[in-house]
Amino acid sequence: MATFLLVHGAWHSGRSWDRVVPLLEAAGHRAFAPSLTGYGDKAHLLAPDVGLGTHVDDIAGLIEAERLDDVVLVGHSYAGMVISGVANRVPGRIGHLVYLDAMVPEDGETAIDVMPISKQLVDAAVDGWRVPPLPELPPPLGLFGVTDPDDVAWLREMLSDQPVRCLTEPVRLDDPAVRAIPRTHIHCVAGRPEGITRRPVPPGERVRELPTGHDCMITLPAELTGLLLEVA
Repeated sequence: MATFLLVHGAWHSGRSWDRVVPLLEAAGHRAFAPSLTGYGDKAHLLAPDVGLGTHVDDIAGLIEAERLDDVVLVGHSYAGMVISGVANRVPGRIGHLVYLDAMVPEDGETAIDVMPISKQLVDAAVDGWRVPPLPELPPPLGLFGVTDPDDVAWLREMLSDQPVRCLTEPVRLDDPAVRAIPRTHIHCVAGRPEGITRRPVPPGERVRELPTGHDCMITLPAELTGLLLEVA
């Protein structure tokens, strides 16, 4: 039995994994899908001082509180920053890192360093500290790659503003043990917006692709689950 810890991306909540968690559990595994501070059931905690460090604390704290080991730690989008910081904090508890259409930072980098277009979001922040969710675009882009009207409506219900500090706070990756953790990168290869670039994957790290938009946990949950089970 593997333990999956699924970390949602910017603006989303733990509910974004609602179609994946039951599939992982049906396959005999444990699956956690918490909402980060400022989202979902923690939306009331949204504040200017919420940042990347807050979210690293959220996930590392859950791992410690639940005494989880050999965790398959999955980070979607912005959460690539989060799982990197968590791996640096508790490398001995992480069995595999999965970067799901995610930011993949180096030590000391911010989300803006990894994805420079993020600076436009920071510059346009409301009240100087919060970034509203991105707008829905015409198909095939949709709302984070989601185009089905019912799914768009469901997704829109869970979205919250993103604090600027999440995008400007650097990640700490100074423990050499992090480099020994196996990595898989899952790329969503359909409907990619202009200005979104992806760094080359280092040699020796596994790459998988899904023929869908960014929020593959909503659009292709069974196919995503199959890829996650490859590393269980």
